Amino acid sequence: MTSDHDALAAGRDALARGAWDDARRHFEAALAAGGETPEALEGLGMAAWWLQDVRVTLDARERAYRLYHEAGDRIGAARMASWLADDHAWFRAEPAVAAGWLQRGYRLLEGLPPTAELGWCHVRDGEIAFLYHGDLAAAQRHGRQAVEAGRAIGSLDVEMYGVALEGLALVAAGEVALGLRALDEASAAAIGREMRDPVAVASVCCYLISACERVRDFGRAAQWCARVRDFCERWRFGWILTYCRLHHAAILVWRGAFPEAEAELSAAIDELTATRPPIAVEGFVRLAELRRRQGRLDEAERLFAQADAHPLALLGQAALALDRDDPAAAAALADRLLRRTPAGDRTGRVPALEVAVVAYAALGDAEGLRPHLAELQATARDVGTAPVRAALAFAEGAAAAAAGHHDSARRRFEDAVDLYRASGAAFEAAQARLALAGALSALDRRAEAEREAGGARDALASIGAGRGAERAAALLADLAAAPAPAAPARGDSPLSRREREVLALVARGLTNADIAARLVVSEHTVHRHVANILTKLGVSSRAAAVARATRDGLI
Repeated sequence: MTSDHDALAAGRDALARGAWDDARRHFEAALAAGGETPEALEGLGMAAWWLQDVRVTLDARERAYRLYHEAGDRIGAARMASWLADDHAWFRAEPAVAAGWLQRGYRLLEGLPPTAELGWCHVRDGEIAFLYHGDLAAAQRHGRQAVEAGRAIGSLDVEMYGVALEGLALVAAGEVALGLRALDEASAAAIGREMRDPVAVASVCCYLISACERVRDFGRAAQWCARVRDFCERWRFGWILTYCRLHHAAILVWRGAFPEAEAELSAAIDELTATRPPIAVEGFVRLAELRRRQGRLDEAERLFAQADAHPLALLGQAALALDRDDPAAAAALADRLLRRTPAGDRTGRVPALEVAVVAYAALGDAEGLRPHLAELQATARDVGTAPVRAALAFAEGAAAAAAGHHDSARRRFEDAVDLYRASGAAFEAAQARLALAGALSALDRRAEAEREAGGARDALASIGAGRGAERAAALLADLAAAPAPAAPARGDSPLSRREREVLALVARGLTNADIAARLVVSEHTVHRHVANILTKLGVSSRAAAVARATRDGLI
């Protein structure tokens, strides 16, 4: 008959091998043979954690905590308190309960020399500060304290976990080169098997991939994703592999591999919904963004609403408003997200800033646009990655086009196309080509505009972005049907070149929606141009404006 001691030893050996089912059976046998012991309950809780059995994990750890505490084992009780904090944060989405368990852990460790348990408390405290509260300073502080604890006791696991947490916080704060160096080091130690704790290994790698996604360094993320997937499959790290699939899906979306991304997301969502709902929400947001890019806007709207509390959902809703030619709603949503995102989270603010600039440009609101563009320029300068510089170039192009500086817009849209192509961003590069076609059209460079619009149409169709391909095709048709460019106005004209172009299209009987599609601007922008034309010409109707402009040779 197996003794509880033998079963415990066998369970620990199974955990070390990643044999989670075997480990669970051995720990259950130890409990059956020797009654409840905190060691057997702790082992059972760990095996159940890897198997994503939430009920057993929480029950076993709470009982182990109580028994350690009753036996006067402060370190054991603190270890369980740290794990229970993690469980309540990521199984139950209860950061307040998690904070309570962490405080119990700190209290139990007061007056003791540094321990691994103190390091685990700090990294989990830092994770909650970063992911739930956006407190980068707290995340960096806890990361450094974990590093100090790890070095004091010679634990590379604790030290590198702290290094990775601090690196992620640095990337978020805009210190990208420094942060990525720290994350690369920690991840190399993890994948290179210098680190022994599988939870620390997996978390370090997840931090790195998250940081890469923040600065849109998808090339680096793809390299690490491949290594992490191999590692997780070898060790049967089920839920961590599933979480990694969310990030891999983001890489596939970036590259325009929409069917592959959808397969990854669907599998990850199904598994995470059953085991880790707080993380599953992120899957719904990512699937919504994929639907938006595919042009399935109603589906995207429903999915964003399903994940309404997630910051990325607000961002997606803002982008969706732009797709639906509602820049006022897009600007309001982007500003709301910016208010929710701390000023210190510089890389986290970039996507909302980009949407805000484009929305305010479509509204013709230079005052609203200016501070957002200035912040985006400063962040892009410090971050320096090609995709972030591409986002800035696109935003600057939109701002220039709205101000009527079409040659400047052309140059910035060309830069965006080149940077997005170099970054492997299929959808973004095609969108930038479509915007470039609009700028070229405004400059009366029709052949070049047709080439860019045609290229955008083909690229968008090839990746399954149907609505974008339709917009590009409509622009091509308008370019082909358009009459020769209007001759310059005689004498001094009260109208700008863009206003004369809009008025020429009004004279052809086009509606504001038709003109917006033709010029690749929002309908709101066309409405503003028409209102300005009526004011400048001193007339009250579109027909009167056409008659006056024809009489005076303005079109």
